[in-house]
Amino acid sequence: MLIIKDILVSDDIIEKQFMCNLNACKGACCWEGDWGAPLEKEEMTTLNDIYKIIKPFLSKAGRKVINEKGKYTYYEEPNEFGTPLLDNGACAYMTYDLNGIAQCGIEKAYIEGLVDFKKPISCHLYPVRINAEIDLHFEALNYDRWDICSAACEKGEEFQMPVYRFVKGALIRKYGQDFYDELEAAAEFINSKKESS
Repeated sequence: MLIIKDILVSDDIIEKQFMCNLNACKGACCWEGDWGAPLEKEEMTTLNDIYKIIKPFLSKAGRKVINEKGKYTYYEEPNEFGTPLLDNGACAYMTYDLNGIAQCGIEKAYIEGLVDFKKPISCHLYPVRINAEIDLHFEALNYDRWDICSAACEKGEEFQMPVYRFVKGALIRKYGQDFYDELEAAAEFINSKKESS
């Protein structure tokens, strides 16, 4: 476990390899699981603010669920707010491309330059998950192992892509460039020690 700018970082984030393989999984993380994508408080406000803009990028079923359940939902077991889900478990903000690969409707609007919010940080950071204790001012970053991502692990090993490098943009978005630079330096130091031993 590392401590980077008061954030605990699991060793797996440095040691494990990961690189999304959408041709293999078809974006299953958007429709698998028991709860929607975790949302930070500011992100809920953002979804309220941008919904009219992103609405055309969502599926008819997604718009219907959002209209019925709201732009976010409280999930009791994880004790957090997240994106609402369709009856089949898919995220209400999910759409499909022409190849049947899941896409985020929010991100499609972002790519079109219509909004400056890419997608929830929990999605952008995946497979890294934030475990936070707000009252204790404590955050830990952990690598979330999920069997639907086995092809991503294989691809990561093939391209020698450590988890922290795969989520570089998301880490910088969440914690800033200095955090990422410090994490990368620590990872390179740890790897050089392993190689020399």
